[in-house]
Amino acid sequence: MISIYNIKPKFQQFLLPVLQVLHKRSVTANQITMASLILSLLIGVLFWFAADYPVLFLALPIGLFIRMALNALDGMMARTYNQQSKGGEVLNELGDVVSDLFIYFPLLRFEGADRYWVIAFICFSIVNEFAGILGKAVSGQRRYEGPMGKSDRAFVMGVYGLLCFFHVGFRPYSGFIFSFLLLLLLISTFTRVKKTLSD
Repeated sequence: MISIYNIKPKFQQFLLPVLQVLHKRSVTANQITMASLILSLLIGVLFWFAADYPVLFLALPIGLFIRMALNALDGMMARTYNQQSKGGEVLNELGDVVSDLFIYFPLLRFEGADRYWVIAFICFSIVNEFAGILGKAVSGQRRYEGPMGKSDRAFVMGVYGLLCFFHVGFRPYSGFIFSFLLLLLLISTFTRVKKTLSD
């Protein structure tokens, strides 16, 4: 299925020089994960106050691009320099879910009229990640399939931030948009569960 996750190998190649610089400076995979978590909190706070300072909507596209880079770098650091650990894996998985909550929560301030769709979107984003982790627990392989994974959601939120910054009038269609995103999340979750059971 179409997903931004499919370009991850090329994105990782692009980040190789950054990885080497960070390793030379003795930066660890867990430190990168913590930096991603802190950045996500900052993005969420800036997003919340974007109603008063519209320029802060740019925290979504810029911040989420940096977060995706950090998410790629922590895994690359762990695998390349033998820093993999159970604690690091737990921190990475929990950090992703907590980070998403930080970033998505302000949607409730901006999409109050469609808050039930937004709440469903947030909840099923967590369910989708859980379905991916289940793959590791059941079949030994973390599942990333589906059209609305973590990277896809980050892209959607980045576009959301840009539309808000440029005052594009999409709000009358928010209910339709979030219901469509929810459908993609359900497809993604079903795909991950199906792949897990078939392995």
